[in-house]
Amino acid sequence: MERQFSERGLERAAKREEAGIVVLNTCTVTAAADQDARAAIRRIYRENPECQILVTGCYAQRAPQEIADLPGVKWVVGNSHKQSVAEVALSPAAAKASSSLRPLSTRLEACRDTHQASEVSFVPVEALTENRELPTENRIFVSDIFAHTELLAAPVFDAANGRTRPNLKVQDGCDNRCSFCIIPYVRGQSRSLQLDEVIHEVTQLVAAGYREIVISGINLGRWGRDFSRPMRFEDLVSAILDRTPLEKLRISSVEPMDWSDRLIRLVAGSPRIAKHAHVPMQSGSDQVLRTMHRKYRPWHYREKIERIRASMPAAAIGADVMVGFPGETDSDFEETRRMVEDLPFTYLHVFTYSSRPGTPAAAISGQVPVPIARERNRILRDLAERKKLEFMKSFIGRSLEAITLNVSDGKYTETLTDNYLKLRLAGEHEPNHRVEAQVLQVSDGSLVGCAAL
Repeated sequence: MERQFSERGLERAAKREEAGIVVLNTCTVTAAADQDARAAIRRIYRENPECQILVTGCYAQRAPQEIADLPGVKWVVGNSHKQSVAEVALSPAAAKASSSLRPLSTRLEACRDTHQASEVSFVPVEALTENRELPTENRIFVSDIFAHTELLAAPVFDAANGRTRPNLKVQDGCDNRCSFCIIPYVRGQSRSLQLDEVIHEVTQLVAAGYREIVISGINLGRWGRDFSRPMRFEDLVSAILDRTPLEKLRISSVEPMDWSDRLIRLVAGSPRIAKHAHVPMQSGSDQVLRTMHRKYRPWHYREKIERIRASMPAAAIGADVMVGFPGETDSDFEETRRMVEDLPFTYLHVFTYSSRPGTPAAAISGQVPVPIARERNRILRDLAERKKLEFMKSFIGRSLEAITLNVSDGKYTETLTDNYLKLRLAGEHEPNHRVEAQVLQVSDGSLVGCAAL
């Protein structure tokens, strides 16, 4: 998005208080994410009432009228039109809305079946839900995301570490229908960046001096399945290794059923792939996984994690885990807790279930009381912290490969190890350099070390 504006002659403002246009990219995976977005919009408007606020992303795709009603919001641009944010902001007439669309709840019903999804029309909209006229014309640019069949992507540079670890999105959308998840309805069907385009982007980033690249997607392991001649994710990983001089490839989250034996061998066998596996788990209860419409059983998941650990003894292994899913009993939670205890996780992302409008889980009876869900969340977070600390302490006295990040206080420089641990390296070091670090201790949740001799 920043590239879109820069190509039209605009520059990033030093502070948002000085900006003429503020673009807010939103998430809607939980109610808390929606709340954070609304709070950010109000804060921006309070600090800079003269700016024009453009809200885009998943929350904008799901509930555009809700956002448009907030003070200070000039435009709402869904994921369906994200490739045109600058055009909307700078030439609104060029993206003139032409008609209305059915209510969101109706569209979700139609899109639950991917066969029906292709029948939903693709039209920009001015009015949503009640089909009422908006106070200002051409404020909302949202249409059926399932009409998108191609992926256009560009590398994303994190503000803190943009000089070291760009993130290249190679896949978007999801064809799964987990009962709790709103993401397929705001991201659309699974679609992949063409192989030659991925190779081109990686090659360009390497030529620009980047040593490590993160490849990501909403359902990354499904990359290539949508091509006329389907390919597999392993083919992409192999091609990046074979056709580019990239020093280090890091793979983001991949679903358990997509961690094939071939992929595990690739990651374990190549020194150019970071030893890191993030494998969403969600629950250790068979009954809960079935109600979630997840495509694996607890024993399948356990087998994958154990195989990854056997192939990569020092790898970071992380998971997403959800607590408080409707109908989750004490016994179900105990199965999850026991699985987390047993498996060699080095970190967890623990989420408390959040009801998302229009998803099947929102209508399930037996919603777990909030205090109980929060307590389950705390139990798993405490367990994860203990396991992470044990994992970090196992590296004291050993050396680890790391990349220097763009953060330094003069005394220490932040780095990220090959196996996804934060390490504070003694001294001030330029970002984007690979170093061999000797681990001395664990302090304040990170490793502390010095450059190995």
